[in-house]
Amino acid sequence: MTARRAVRYGSLLYLAAILVAPVGLIFYRAFEHGFGVFWDAISNPVAVHALKLTVEVAIVAVPLNTVFGILCALAIVRHRIPGMGLVNAVVDLPMALSPVVVGLALYLLYGTQGWFGPWLTSHGHRILFAYPGILLATTFVSLPFVVREVVPVLREIGIEQEEAAATLGAPALATFFRITLPSIRYAVAYGVVLTTARCLGEFGAVAIVSGGIENRTQTFTQYVQASYENFQQTNAYAASVVLAGLAVATLVAMTLFRPREDIRGDRNA
Repeated sequence: MTARRAVRYGSLLYLAAILVAPVGLIFYRAFEHGFGVFWDAISNPVAVHALKLTVEVAIVAVPLNTVFGILCALAIVRHRIPGMGLVNAVVDLPMALSPVVVGLALYLLYGTQGWFGPWLTSHGHRILFAYPGILLATTFVSLPFVVREVVPVLREIGIEQEEAAATLGAPALATFFRITLPSIRYAVAYGVVLTTARCLGEFGAVAIVSGGIENRTQTFTQYVQASYENFQQTNAYAASVVLAGLAVATLVAMTLFRPREDIRGDRNA
């Protein structure tokens, strides 16, 4: 009993020191001069534009990675296609690579001296230091989450129901929307939440390809960095609180999207 309590309280103290204390300090710094100062810090035009740009990128990147994730998971689990083992490994590449490396790779591809940069520039297409570059970087780093949530669920549910529907003459699309998709809906929702959180909080790759230009290509995470470096600590703390609030909302959404059976199982445990 004593050992169990030691493990429990030791874990709580560790979490408090690593997570709760730093985040709590940020909240304190953000509100120590009152809510009015906090509101001014997050409602100025530069902060609003940065947050708007971040949300706009997430609105496009999340559906793209959701559709790709479902299709890729189906290809990995349901179809024996040559090379799918390599695809399965490559999907995890964004998790293994540092985001800074991702940004550098995009810079080498689409920069003025890159492989595709000169041709795109000559045809009037700007990738780096513009919205397309930010979208590419964000989509790359958030790509694996839906795939990795859906693949184990597809393997667990098996193919019996899908085969039965095919035997009865159901079209492939009808089978997908009536049988497969309802079976993986929680995994898809969970992956979407994780993808959204990753898109909103991305910094490393975006910092290289965006340039961080105020009111043009500065994302919200870059706004935090720029404010702190310019000795506008209140603005940095306030923006960090907004990002922390989005993270908390993500945790709540993840809990809501969990099946009721899982929640009951946790309580019984």
